[in-house]
Amino acid sequence: MTREEAYKRLNMVFRDVFDDESIELNDETTAEDIDEWDSFEHINLVVAVEDEFSFKIPMGKVITMKNVGEMVDIILEMGN
Repeated sequence: MTREEAYKRLNMVFRDVFDDESIELNDETTAEDIDEWDSFEHINLVVAVEDEFSFKIPMGKVITMKNVGEMVDIILEMGN
């Protein structure tokens, strides 16, 4: 999977979780950039990402992610 393919799928997940079709992710996107992204929605987001990409993200990686770019890095690492 390419980084672009991961972003395409991840954009769909974010739009679904946050019910916002205007979301356009990039490497620097953080919770501060999306109004509804709080700690509760972060859990829902991680579950939705795991479902979309068919793997579990280790908790150690979940708590250290600083932005969407790091999430994509994890997706690409776990998908290989």
